[in-house]
Amino acid sequence: MDRPESGSYRLGMRFLELGNLVKARLNVREVALTPMRQLYKQIQQPISLSVRQGDEIVYVERAYSERSGMQVVRAIGGHAPLHLTSNGKLFLAADDAQQVRAYAMRTGLPGKTHFSITQLGDLEHELAKVRQYGIARDNEELELGVRCMAAGIYDDQSKLIAGLSISAPADRLDESWAPRLQATVQEISVALGFSGTRPAPAQATANPYSRSQHG
Repeated sequence: MDRPESGSYRLGMRFLELGNLVKARLNVREVALTPMRQLYKQIQQPISLSVRQGDEIVYVERAYSERSGMQVVRAIGGHAPLHLTSNGKLFLAADDAQQVRAYAMRTGLPGKTHFSITQLGDLEHELAKVRQYGIARDNEELELGVRCMAAGIYDDQSKLIAGLSISAPADRLDESWAPRLQATVQEISVALGFSGTRPAPAQATANPYSRSQHG
């Protein structure tokens, strides 16, 4: 294969990969919407679907009602730093240690509230809990008065492609929602071709997250 053909081949592959990424994002929205609405009916708190875009998450779908009592609901198309959100922490937890350090160097780990994680050591500790329990949390780290929990959605290649989160007023986030969230992301993942299993969420009586541990 000569050089022009090789260049054309590489360009074609890039377009194919980009097309597959767009297709995956469209598919996960279509597949996730009904389970998201079902989960919302069970817990009556906003449900958000997010994907990673560089050093941020982008909100691509949601299920909520203004009657939920939430003052802040992220709009579709909105974005937020990975380390300040439950969905974002899922993606960072899927990275290796070198990638996490590189993220910290690039971004500087800026905070939004006095609960935000702004030190690499704290972030690494937080991500270790995410990997262990399969659930990520945001304890008022992005918005004061708002707490979240999230679990990952995986495709047929066992790749993390999206995160699904529950948001609630800080005093109303219920640990008993974790198994329902985990069951919902498993349902979506299986519909996308995922055939593996993920770690079970921590039980409410054994919740390893506390305010002193930065969420």
